[in-house]
Amino acid sequence: MSLFRLDGKVAVVTGAGSGIGQAIARCFAGSGAIVHVLELNEEAGKGTVDEIAATGGKGFVHAVNVAEQAAVVAVMQKIIQTSGKLDILVNCAGIAHVGKLETTAEQDFDRVFSVNVKGTYNCMYAVIEQMKKQGGGVILNIASIASSVGIPDRFAYSMSKGAVYTMTLSVAKDYLADKIRVNSISPARVHTPFVDGFIAKNYPGKEAEMFEKLSKTQPIGRMAKPDEVGYLALYLCSDEAGFITGCDYPLDGGFIKLNN
Repeated sequence: MSLFRLDGKVAVVTGAGSGIGQAIARCFAGSGAIVHVLELNEEAGKGTVDEIAATGGKGFVHAVNVAEQAAVVAVMQKIIQTSGKLDILVNCAGIAHVGKLETTAEQDFDRVFSVNVKGTYNCMYAVIEQMKKQGGGVILNIASIASSVGIPDRFAYSMSKGAVYTMTLSVAKDYLADKIRVNSISPARVHTPFVDGFIAKNYPGKEAEMFEKLSKTQPIGRMAKPDEVGYLALYLCSDEAGFITGCDYPLDGGFIKLNN
């Protein structure tokens, strides 16, 4: 028996030029999906598609800013017209911001909101009618443990990921009768190029020490691997997860429940 296959399914993964989004895109393609990468950085998106092609998968890249609704709608319509359907949407595009309330400037707040919240809304808005028309679909949003617990110096980011989590619940409820399943994953720290860049920028000369310190904030003693998020995403978007909707899945190495 071959489980968690996505053969013939058309999947859109936003922010798939690197990190978690890239891992999800590769995982889906490896399980038979035709993957459309939506990425602000087109070159990074091409890199992901090249990796998919090198392993025999099918992938396409579309340069788009998810914060711009008209552009998102146009890209989604192009994909639908070409493919005749759109089975899976994974909202992974997102940006971070370090700061608490008093150190978060208005422009920083707006920037985080426009990508993490409005971007997720724009993409769901652009696909929901097609999913209704075709009799179902799957939406998976990447939230964060910051949706559920307080994280120091992450005011704007926590706001945005809390919104992603509650949007997930709302859309899942509204489209139950349309056979559209909507879930979210809430990762803790995941070892991505973003993490390496953040450490190098903020702690020059202390990279190894800070990496170890950040890793130990997870009770399990390490950061997650992007592929580990990809495998959970694959399950949640597969037919084997057909009874799951309106749920958030912490992938956190015990952070929420065991971090006493």
